[in-house]
Amino acid sequence: MSCYAPKKHVEKILEKCHRICGAWPEPATSPLTAGDHPELDTSELLNEDDQKACQSSIGALQWAIWIGRFDVQTTVMTLSRFRDMPRQRHPDRVKRIHGYLSKMHHATITIRTDASDHSNIPVKMYDREHSCYADAKEEIPLDAPKPKGKPVTVTSFFDADLHHDLVSGKSVTGILHQLNKTPIDWCSKSQSTVETATFGSEHVAARTCTDQVIDLHLTL
Repeated sequence: MSCYAPKKHVEKILEKCHRICGAWPEPATSPLTAGDHPELDTSELLNEDDQKACQSSIGALQWAIWIGRFDVQTTVMTLSRFRDMPRQRHPDRVKRIHGYLSKMHHATITIRTDASDHSNIPVKMYDREHSCYADAKEEIPLDAPKPKGKPVTVTSFFDADLHHDLVSGKSVTGILHQLNKTPIDWCSKSQSTVETATFGSEHVAARTCTDQVIDLHLTL
């Protein structure tokens, strides 16, 4: 069975952490402690040298996410907001991510080409004749090439974390796209609006996910 993972990059991240800290990171079972909110940290700001070290570590983690380790994406996204002016306890949180990667360094993404079975998901048909979507049609480029090979099934998952940031009140959107049963794209980002209920934050996440699905469909 084929799979892929940024194992070499993770090894370099851990080696750099060992070189800077003088010890290997302590293994952790999660990237962030439950209930921890970096935005509430009021410790002193780091000096210039420590700032650069923290920024470099976050940058390396962002690259690890891009090439496969989306399991730390939300935590890294949360910490990257303080990348310009990190505080004294922010590097400890970065070290915990290193500890999680150390414990989960064998994690991989399995390439599965078999199509997902959605037959048990009910499909509701709505009458849009009397709505603004009555004559809506899918926009397909006129110069799109003819499809080749076997068809694939695109499956997208999304969710929202209400009031992820306790200071701004903003929620976070999480999205994962699969081609057949293989994850191929992922996203975790702070929402631009402040929602007061899970209902609203999940609608914002759904809209973002829909935009990405349209873009992915055109790409394919």
